[in-house]
Amino acid sequence: MTGYDDIAAILRNDDDFSARDHKPRAVAEMPPDIKEMLSTWSGESASLGEMDPPDHTRVRSVINAGFTPRALKAAEADIRAAAAHLLQPLTAASEFDLITEFALPYALTVILRFLGIPAEHHEACLRWSDHKVQLMVGRDHTPEQLREYATGLQAFGEFARELTAQRLAAPRDDLISTMLHENPHGQRLSPDEVVALIPTLIITGHTTLAQALAITVRTQLRSPGAWAALVDGTVPIPDLVEEGLRLDCPVVGMYRTTVREVTVADRVLPAGSRVLLLYGAGNRDPDRYPDPDRCLPGRRPAPPHLAFGRGTHYCVGAALARAELQIALEELADRFPALSAAPETTPVYRPTFPLRALTTLRVRP
Repeated sequence: MTGYDDIAAILRNDDDFSARDHKPRAVAEMPPDIKEMLSTWSGESASLGEMDPPDHTRVRSVINAGFTPRALKAAEADIRAAAAHLLQPLTAASEFDLITEFALPYALTVILRFLGIPAEHHEACLRWSDHKVQLMVGRDHTPEQLREYATGLQAFGEFARELTAQRLAAPRDDLISTMLHENPHGQRLSPDEVVALIPTLIITGHTTLAQALAITVRTQLRSPGAWAALVDGTVPIPDLVEEGLRLDCPVVGMYRTTVREVTVADRVLPAGSRVLLLYGAGNRDPDRYPDPDRCLPGRRPAPPHLAFGRGTHYCVGAALARAELQIALEELADRFPALSAAPETTPVYRPTFPLRALTTLRVRP
């Protein structure tokens, strides 16, 4: 599905479409021992993205307690401090890679702070996240490489189990404890559910955010006068965040599966049909966005973009992501008012469907 209205309608229709098989399937056959490792590394519970209502509704309501406006407001100073800490050393550089030296460590730092995971585990979490992405791709890897990645995921799962046990015994002021212990509404998640959620929140909480930031900055730097307009406030940063997410969505799309025969876009789909919803295409639907290939912050009127999905599975961390993007752009503009792009050949994206992931973005202060 490539049309905005069709995609939005499917995402809102939990009766006819299931998210159980929403991930891309491996494109290469896995050896039996690796299949076994991949089936057990995160325990028995499904991740949030694989759940349908009512399970999804119950789990999401508990996670939402950690992303309230009050919690985000309280975290704002820490988010800004994380950005400042990473950017300060780069002010002395003649050139640096915005993705590896700022966007990725910044996004990872923020989500791990929400989860209450100490800084000494950041490098391991980044490595394990990459292992998960590599296994999603499954192309051109040797059995030895696949085994290395699967072993890394087993370590990731064990790490999540250890964190869960620690927070059960001694809760703290963090998202893991919020999920495990009864909240004011009398809800909590089982330890197995939290073990499955921790890696999901870490991976999705930093990979897509880092890409959204990098893509938005690249768009501004490649358009004459656009960075200066950001710096002097001509272009409001909240408007730029929304338009950047629409123009170059970091998630290409997601799958849904029909639970019964259904008609979509004048086509009858039998039960069990797998439908790929191409968010990026929907975000450039000319019927919804005139002149869709141009970056026009503050489009009015315009429907909400699809970068965070829609309906039941609307991104649980959308408000946090918006805050992170806005703060990062503010801090970049403050420290690097003359930021420019280094000479670039054709941009290279990692083959990591469904993520649209730039490999590098060289910039000059």
